[in-house]
Amino acid sequence: MPITVTDDLPAISHLRHENVFVMPQSRASTQEIRPMRLAILNLMPNKVETEVQFIRLLANTPLQVNVDLLRLDTHRSSDNSEQHLNMFYRYFSDVREENYDALIVTGAPLAHLEYEEVTYWEELQAFFDWAEHHVTSTLFSCWAAHAGLFHHHGLKRELKKDKLCGVFRHHCYFEHGALTRGFDDEFLVPHSRYGHIEASKIAACEELVTLAGSERVGAYLIKNVSGSQVYITGHPEYDADTLSKEYFRDCEKGPDAPKPENYFPADDVTAKPSKTWQSHAFLLFSNWLNYYVYQTTPYDINLVSQDVRTNNYAE
Repeated sequence: MPITVTDDLPAISHLRHENVFVMPQSRASTQEIRPMRLAILNLMPNKVETEVQFIRLLANTPLQVNVDLLRLDTHRSSDNSEQHLNMFYRYFSDVREENYDALIVTGAPLAHLEYEEVTYWEELQAFFDWAEHHVTSTLFSCWAAHAGLFHHHGLKRELKKDKLCGVFRHHCYFEHGALTRGFDDEFLVPHSRYGHIEASKIAACEELVTLAGSERVGAYLIKNVSGSQVYITGHPEYDADTLSKEYFRDCEKGPDAPKPENYFPADDVTAKPSKTWQSHAFLLFSNWLNYYVYQTTPYDINLVSQDVRTNNYAE
């Protein structure tokens, strides 16, 4: 939440240089508060587990956030009961005329498919375009991050032969970045993907800024200039045992399943992994909700469709 101080306090300019949000009393007196509307387009087959992982991170903020779970009209998930989806999810066609302050698009188990081969790709592209005019800020996770970068910026991923799988060390590239405010200089994040976009290609796109990453994983945290798009190529939302579940599932399919790096204690697959990335995950989502949603979205949610954004935080 912002700190409210006297308008002419000299400290304001110094704090703003660090992207610390300080609200002058003159603006605070005009503030009206309402719950934020956030939607999650859940493309993962394990619906409930994914819901828990993301909603857990969204709940670690003093802001009131009302969450809608969304599904595409043309996509059917065979691993989930229709009863659960019918009870708790809304179709994209039902919300086309509505606006949201924030949106999360999850990953999807589509590692080896070209985008055009995805059965719901056409509708997903329409969904991405809809979000640009009906959502203040959209966060794309893992596969959706690469799909969004391709759709919005023409950056096509490369499918690596070896899966990037494990918990990896990352670095912040800006001292006072809004999304990375409060991060340690180095932090850990799980990854589980074959897709990769060269960091140099992202850097060459004038509309994009890479905020964090490493030589090993490449670009991890990316945003567009306005902050209406945030891309996360890893999985900060993962539970401690998610990578182990994926590993043992892959072992059942074949003997060459890649063992997650820097994950199992002493590299022993029978040992219980620890969750070493949770504080970073909570902070990332809190920063996103604060700087690029709450402080940016108009009070009148009907104005979202007019692309009214009150603040831009330069990295």
